[in-house]
Amino acid sequence: MKNKGRRPPLVTKEIYHIVIRAVDGLKLFRDKQDYLQMIHNLFVFNDLKPVSSKFRVARHFSLKRKLTKNDIVSLVNIRDEKREIIVEILAFCLMLNHVHLLVRQVKDGGIIKLMRKIGTGYGHYYNQKYKRAGHVFQGRYKIVYITNDNQLKIVFVYIHTNPVAIICPKWKEEGIKIKDLNKIIKFLEEEYRWSSYLDCLGNKNFPSVTAREWLINEMGGVKEARRLVNDWLQVKRELADSEQVAIE
Repeated sequence: MKNKGRRPPLVTKEIYHIVIRAVDGLKLFRDKQDYLQMIHNLFVFNDLKPVSSKFRVARHFSLKRKLTKNDIVSLVNIRDEKREIIVEILAFCLMLNHVHLLVRQVKDGGIIKLMRKIGTGYGHYYNQKYKRAGHVFQGRYKIVYITNDNQLKIVFVYIHTNPVAIICPKWKEEGIKIKDLNKIIKFLEEEYRWSSYLDCLGNKNFPSVTAREWLINEMGGVKEARRLVNDWLQVKRELADSEQVAIE
């Protein structure tokens, strides 16, 4: 990749892999409520209209009480004609101290707007809840421009296999033992709720947050998307070019 270290131009209709990371090893998600709040924010903040107007539309989602998955499902069922999305969220994964997003910008400046809203909105929620002050996210998110179909597939797999580290911390360095493979596949496909992988496989989790249909077509369908992920898990993978993905 040319101009190493420089951020790519953010071009409307183009696709990018973004990683936002917590400051100083901070845990972004301390409980289920925190994960649900970020899912909520990914939907609500993806709107050209001011954030405050959306919160008036969804005023019953008060942070004075805990969000539930039913709240999220209800919120995301507010139809798209009430919104003007600024990016298409193609995939996401929430990890303990960082967040992966695969997005296609659909409005000029959409990525910058979304990142600012998330930084401010989730930061305010987090600091209020945990009685702290200061930044929650590192000041500069990592971003990589997706230039071709092969890179898109690599990033799709990379994002959705991130949670493997939760139950197999050294899998990227040491690989996965055959006896553990089925357990890890089950973990990704059935147990880890905080990514878009369940929705990609057709198991409704947070279906209105992502634009999964286009991405799954690009992967070659659900069966091929699953095969790409499972093949990656079975082989010790070293990225030939780490600049293809936004390494967390």
